Amino acid sequence: MGNKEKGSKAERELYQMFVENSYRAVRVAGSGMMENTAADIIAGKKGKKFCIEVKSSKKPIKYITKKQIEEFIIFSDIFGLKPVIALRFNRYGWFFLHPKYLKDSGKTLSITLEQARKKGKRFSQFFC
Repeated sequence: MGNKEKGSKAERELYQMFVENSYRAVRVAGSGMMENTAADIIAGKKGKKFCIEVKSSKKPIKYITKKQIEEFIIFSDIFGLKPVIALRFNRYGWFFLHPKYLKDSGKTLSITLEQARKKGKRFSQFFC
C-alpha cells in the first residue's frame, strides 16, 4: 500500500470517528493535490467547527512542509474554522493538536510521538 492509499485510509478512519460522535464531516476531494484544497476533513456540529489536516506515520516522528501548514492555516482562517492537526502513529492511535505545537525543523515542521503524547489530546478530549 502506497503513501496515498495509507493517507486515504487514515482520513476515512477519522471521518468515521466524527460520524460516530454525531458530527457532520466531509473529506475534501483532492486535498493536497489541487490548489485551494489545503485540508483533508472539515467537521462540525453546533458551536464547533474544525478544519483538519490528517497525517499518519509508522515512525516516531512526522515531518510536514512549512508551505503545507501555512496554506492549511490560511484555508482554515478563510472559512472561520479551528485548525487541527490529526496524527495517527501506528500502534499508538490518534492525537489531535493545534499547528502551533509543530516544531520548526529547518525546511519542515515536525512532531515526535513523545511531543504528540504531551501536547496532543485524544478524540474524546479534543472534540467532545
